[in-house]
Amino acid sequence: MSIIIVRGPEGSGLLQHVAAPLPAAVMKSLVHRALDAGTSIAMRNCSCEQELIEALCAADHSPGEVTLLAPGACVASGRLQRLLPRLRNAYVEIHDDDGQAFDACLPAATGHRLGVAQGYRAQSYVLALEMALEHLCCNEVGNRVHVGT
Repeated sequence: MSIIIVRGPEGSGLLQHVAAPLPAAVMKSLVHRALDAGTSIAMRNCSCEQELIEALCAADHSPGEVTLLAPGACVASGRLQRLLPRLRNAYVEIHDDDGQAFDACLPAATGHRLGVAQGYRAQSYVLALEMALEHLCCNEVGNRVHVGT
């Protein structure tokens, strides 16, 4: 059982690029929390829509896993929205906005979405991981992580 974080590109058109790295403290927290829960975590940063689609298809080859999906600039992608319902595994949608101005989200009925984690900047990834662990029934192991105030 594992969890993969798939991050879409930032920017638009020909100016799309790989998303900025998550802060080291957040990455450390994600890795430690996953290990405490007895699962592994991996991350794939994508530079374009095609790479995002391929990463999601590859992540779906192992049934029973959960994907943490940060669609980034591909949130309005028709290809992404058509792919998600065909994937077997559940996902948690992530947006690392600050809660002042929320990023656009995928349509509500797009695939097996467990929830949306947004409004906590990079800490939204920590919240998304907790949602995924709860879905996998391994959130009671180790210390609970709380996001926000």
